[in-house]
Amino acid sequence: MRRPFIILLAANALSVTGTMLCVLAVPWFVLETTGSAALTGLAAFSTTLPVVVAAAFGGTLVDRLGFHRSSMLSDLISGLVVLAVPLLAQGSGLSYPLLLALLFLRWLTATPGETARKAMLPELAALGQVRIERAAAAYDGVYRGAAMVGAPLAGVLILWLGTHALLVVDGVTFLLSAALVGMLPRAVPGGQARPGGGEGYLRGLRTGLAFLWRDRLQLSATGMLVVVNMLDTGVTQVLLALYARDVAGDPRAFGLLAGSVAAGALAGTVAYAAAGDRLPRRLTYGVAFLLAGVPRVLVLALDVPFPVAVGVALASGFAAGAINPILGVLQYDRIPPVLRARVIGAMTAAAYAAMPVGGLLAGALTELAGLRAALLAFACVYLLISLPPFVGRAWRELG
Repeated sequence: MRRPFIILLAANALSVTGTMLCVLAVPWFVLETTGSAALTGLAAFSTTLPVVVAAAFGGTLVDRLGFHRSSMLSDLISGLVVLAVPLLAQGSGLSYPLLLALLFLRWLTATPGETARKAMLPELAALGQVRIERAAAAYDGVYRGAAMVGAPLAGVLILWLGTHALLVVDGVTFLLSAALVGMLPRAVPGGQARPGGGEGYLRGLRTGLAFLWRDRLQLSATGMLVVVNMLDTGVTQVLLALYARDVAGDPRAFGLLAGSVAAGALAGTVAYAAAGDRLPRRLTYGVAFLLAGVPRVLVLALDVPFPVAVGVALASGFAAGAINPILGVLQYDRIPPVLRARVIGAMTAAAYAAMPVGGLLAGALTELAGLRAALLAFACVYLLISLPPFVGRAWRELG
């Protein structure tokens, strides 16, 4: 009976791998073709703004279409759009505005699929008699593992085959993910549209946000994610690419740094799955959040030897491994199943709201003050946003 749960994990692994390939391929592609940090930041904006839009209305759309159909359509469209980029580029038919439009469409369709797969998890875990804590950790572990493989793989493929071939591989991973979700039996809970599917998009978003507003702990957690997602976008999609080009002088450094964070996070997720129920949730979450952001950015600003930067990235990733499982259990424990897609969609929309600013901010700061100053500024904000679990009253409920 665990087969559907395993299929879900495999489909998510393929989709996340494709996403990581895209996340690294696009900024390098733009840097290769334009050489501009500002235009690279604008491309990052075009990949994050649609995530916010899709997350805002995606929960209600997922309810209307059903989890299976939403996930399949999302990956099918993403795969076809990504495949169109190298095909058009080879024929000299890919202008920069068209690239931005394709990026917008790809990320617009990606978020509902992610929401759908995450919303399937509790029922499929129950069907396979998997405890929700272990299921949440397994889901996040697969995500981390796919990111760990995808990031360095992207760096190697860029150097070996070039960005065009990398984007072809990227598109194929999405198509394979859609095929796997299609193997899930329709009788599996969550496969069909849910009763809330007749609710309007705006009303569905309001329902999710209203629930979130009443839950002060999840509201505070979402507020932290708003800022940290903005920072992560700027670091991953702009600052790391610039560091690899200007400091390391090798695209593999880009993939290795991102992959080291993912590798550490996978190890951290596995460790949390094994021992997390014996750790104090509030303190664990606070320390993990603090260590996940500040050190890995600060060492790049201090221009330490590259192996040291990789080691710190691994350690920061390990700390980050506990964050998503704790948040996942928090969501599954506190959100009623009938509201799950809408509330998760609303939380995703809120958490992603500032992501488009991250790439623009990183690009603009680098153009104005240089890479080192931009890295230091990002490290300071990472530090400030890590404080709520230590000082916020609502966080006492997490204990």
